[in-house]
Amino acid sequence: MLRELVTIFRSDKPLKSMGDNFAKMLSIAEEMTLAAGEIYFASDSKPEDRTAVYERDIKVNKLERTIRKQVVAHLSIGGHKVDLPYCLFLMSLVKDVERIGDYAKNLAEVKDFYPGALPDDEISKELKEIQHGVESAFERAGDIFANSDREAAIDLIQQARRIAQRCDALVVKVARSEYDSGTTTAAVLGTRFYKRIGAHVLNILSSVVMPLHKLDYYDEDAVVE
Repeated sequence: MLRELVTIFRSDKPLKSMGDNFAKMLSIAEEMTLAAGEIYFASDSKPEDRTAVYERDIKVNKLERTIRKQVVAHLSIGGHKVDLPYCLFLMSLVKDVERIGDYAKNLAEVKDFYPGALPDDEISKELKEIQHGVESAFERAGDIFANSDREAAIDLIQQARRIAQRCDALVVKVARSEYDSGTTTAAVLGTRFYKRIGAHVLNILSSVVMPLHKLDYYDEDAVVE
């Protein structure tokens, strides 16, 4: 279904406008993730840096509402019921991108109570590796989605799952560390927000390999077939 949807996005059909808006959403959410990461790991940050993240989040939310309106308008016109599965498909993906924007905003907001940098230690090193893995997956996800590249999607899904496992393990390390309460909270929140961003990127990738009714509920055995 994704390959057919992408083909429609590239045509002159009404769904193309929705596809263009979705691509904008995805691009802005990626920008937010990168900017939020810079803020989170910085020794200090300027208020305007976080304001820029919030402004991008507003754009993401507006695009989500625009796409919803486009879907409703499109399906209310006779003869477009055939596009219903594609519209449902798109609505699911749009929600994932919107959630990425929220978690990126949350990541930047950690600075509100923890203005300094995390300790230069093994935990921070692991968290930065997780950051790199999530950002790298996000960078590749757009092309994989646009090209309906099943093999690349499977490879990246497996990488994203390993990142999620590393996040879970890192939370345990933080809990057993000698961090003070502020550092512990900042490290745990950063780890969880990166896990959630990665999970929603993974959901988008699942659209390449799973049918509509199984979006977000990919089965590992089914994926690797």
